[in-house]
Amino acid sequence: MALKVKAQEKLQKIGKYEGTYRYIMMPELYTSLSQEKVIKEAALRSGVSKGIMQACWDAAGEVIKAWATEGHSVALPGLGTMRFGIRAKSVAKVDEVKAGLVTSRRIIFTPAVDLKEELAGTAIQITCYDRDGKEVKRVTSTDPGTVEDPDQPSNPSTGGDNGGNIGGNGGNHNEPIGD
Repeated sequence: MALKVKAQEKLQKIGKYEGTYRYIMMPELYTSLSQEKVIKEAALRSGVSKGIMQACWDAAGEVIKAWATEGHSVALPGLGTMRFGIRAKSVAKVDEVKAGLVTSRRIIFTPAVDLKEELAGTAIQITCYDRDGKEVKRVTSTDPGTVEDPDQPSNPSTGGDNGGNIGGNGGNHNEPIGD
């Protein structure tokens, strides 16, 4: 299975490329899977009944929620860990510290190394659309870091320095997602 990505030509309204059209990449999301579908599939794969799986799912969800809101980093087997975090304003003096400085509460997910490695090894299919929404090109990769260009099959791109933030792990396996 490959990750599907779309590259849409959009007019840049701010920054270095203001006033020019650039191709912006974003994941093409499939449908959102319902909890019921996930439970049914997990029950099928594990060999337990759907009712037992539902009870386990509900209990695990309650435990994760309770522990995360108590300040623990909670392991999600095979996926990584989740914990809570905050965004807050800073102040110069200790007597100015108050709960009102917190601007948002967040869930921070840190993926497991195995999950990150599996994602890094997953092929990518990019469909390019011009500013009118017409498909103009398809690009696929079969291994991490190499993107084959069907218009130039003898000169595959290796990522180069011609794109924006393309992700990656930056060598830090503890870098949180969503922080």
